[in-house]
Amino acid sequence: QVPLLEAGGGSVQAGGSLMLSCGASGYTYARYGMGWFRHAPRKEREGGAMIEGYGRAMYADSVKGRFTISKDNAKMTLYLQMNSLKPEDTAMYYCAAALRSCYSDLSSKRYYNYWGQGTQVTVSS
Repeated sequence: QVPLLEAGGGSVQAGGSLMLSCGASGYTYARYGMGWFRHAPRKEREGGAMIEGYGRAMYADSVKGRFTISKDNAKMTLYLQMNSLKPEDTAMYYCAAALRSCYSDLSSKRYYNYWGQGTQVTVSS
């Protein structure tokens, strides 16, 4: 089991920015796919931004152009920079890590082996 620890959530007004981070020890960041999923009330958990082992990113249409996913392999940390936040971005955000790297599978929840406990992001209008 690889514990994933998210940080950086909070409350912000619409148009503001937040950066989330996800740290894990004992996980090979450089090789495998990782992602940020979000779960809003009365909705299913959905992929927001994902990144394969080699660094190619994938974004949901709802966040494209506003969110940027990145990872620092040396620091073993995954990031999500969120700009131009909207009230509809309000959700619990989860970090996820896989044990393989396949770009076409990144958006599927089943692809991931480990999940963090989540960090709440609330955007007010």
